[in-house]
Parts: sequence; C-alpha cells; structure tokens
Amino acid sequence: MTGSNEFVLQEEAGHVARLTLNRPASRNALSVAMLAALSQRLDGLEKRGDIRVVVLQAEGPAFCAGHDLKELTAHRSDADGGRGFFEETMRACSALMQKIVALPKPVIAAVDEIATAAGCQLVASCDLAVAGPNARFCTPGVDIGLFCSTPAVALSRNVAPKHALEMLLTGFPIGAEAALRIGLVNRVSQDGARTGARALAELIAAKSPAAIRFGKKAFYAQREKPLAEAYDLASAVMAENMLAADAKEGIAAFLEKREPNWS
Repeated sequence: MTGSNEFVLQEEAGHVARLTLNRPASRNALSVAMLAALSQRLDGLEKRGDIRVVVLQAEGPAFCAGHDLKELTAHRSDADGGRGFFEETMRACSALMQKIVALPKPVIAAVDEIATAAGCQLVASCDLAVAGPNARFCTPGVDIGLFCSTPAVALSRNVAPKHALEMLLTGFPIGAEAALRIGLVNRVSQDGARTGARALAELIAAKSPAAIRFGKKAFYAQREKPLAEAYDLASAVMAENMLAADAKEGIAAFLEKREPNWS
C-alpha cells in the first residue's frame, strides 16, 4: 500500500486491486484533488492485464460525503461568482463516473459507512456494490437548496424511478437492507462490506478476463438502445467473443470436463 498521505491508497492481492478513499477528516469528500487522484488510479489500472477486478472502499466514518462544499463555497468570491469552478468540478465528477463505467474491468463499491449525494452517485456508478449492515445512502441536496441532479443520473439507472425520486425529493437516508431491496446494492455482508466485496471480487477474477471485458462493454452499450438494436449489438459482440482465445479454451475445457486456463 502506498503512503498514508495519498488521497487514494492502492493495494493489490492476486488479480484484485483495492482503492481506498483516504481523506477521513473531510469524510472523503470529492474535492478537485480527490476526483483527480481517483481518476489517475483508474487510469493506471485500465491496461493492467494482471488486475481483473477493482474494489473501491473508504477510510473513516463516511464512504463519501459528496462534493466538498467548503471548497465550492470558497469560490463564490471569484469574479464570476464561482460559475467557472462549479462547472469545472461537475465536469470532472461526471467524467470520473463515466470512467468507472468505461473501465474494461468490474468495479465493486464496498460501503460500510454513509454515502451521501455525489458519494451515493459514486456507489451507483460502480458496476456492483456490497454494503455492510450499518451502511446508509442518501441524496440530501434538497435539504440545502441544491437538488442532486448529477447523482440522479447514476441513481435512476440503478433503481426504479419512484425509488430514485423518493430519495432525491426527500433526502432521507436509507439503510443497507432498503438499498438491497431497491437494487442500489447487490448484497449486504454481515461480516462487513470489505469482506463481502473481496469474496465477490475473487469470484469474478477467476472468470475469463476477455469475456468480462466483452461483457461489461456490451452490457452498458445495449442498455441504452431499442430492443432490436440491442440484439444486433449483442449478437455482434457474441460472435466476436467466440473468436477470442478464452472462448475457445473455455468451451474446450467444458467439453473435456477440466478447468480452463485463461490466456
């Protein structure tokens, strides 16, 4: 693990990389520096063939408290009233969320604490999420006159519209079991989110890396298309996937009743 002064720590075990938000004093708020640090970590992992799954976790009493309101407020004295800095921050945050989706390997959020506003957006942007029993999630922008419009993008793509709007319109926090019920998280680990996320990551890391890359990209691409176009895209991906070495090996291993040896 890197030095403790880093915004985002990185630790690796086997084919799994664990990224830890490391600004507990600020509740891991998404300052410009935090956004840049997490983005850089993801860039570094993107082409790493030895890393197949990424787990995102956090130190301290909060997984992530969303945008750094003190940092944003400090720019109200700018000549433009802060507009330029606000736009820059929102663009950087939106780019990070899209980078997680575009990363050619699964990202699992491990949430033992509270995730609020853009922190909840961060959880929703991850491909999978594991909550500890004490985890909580909310989008409380309405409480301070700031509707969570960008968190709504990720949230509305994970849960049913009425559940998303209830969170957005009330700002009320939901617990781990409620988050599981509405589909914001995949599972609740009574042993803690890190333990549950590690087990899930290792399960996925044992699969074909090539198949995972094909599958994640196709999943998000087809989801936004009409039914016929989605099937056209998925069919083309399946055909391309069949030509990959891992598919040839995996099918042969299945027919020969042996374990596959992924390339």
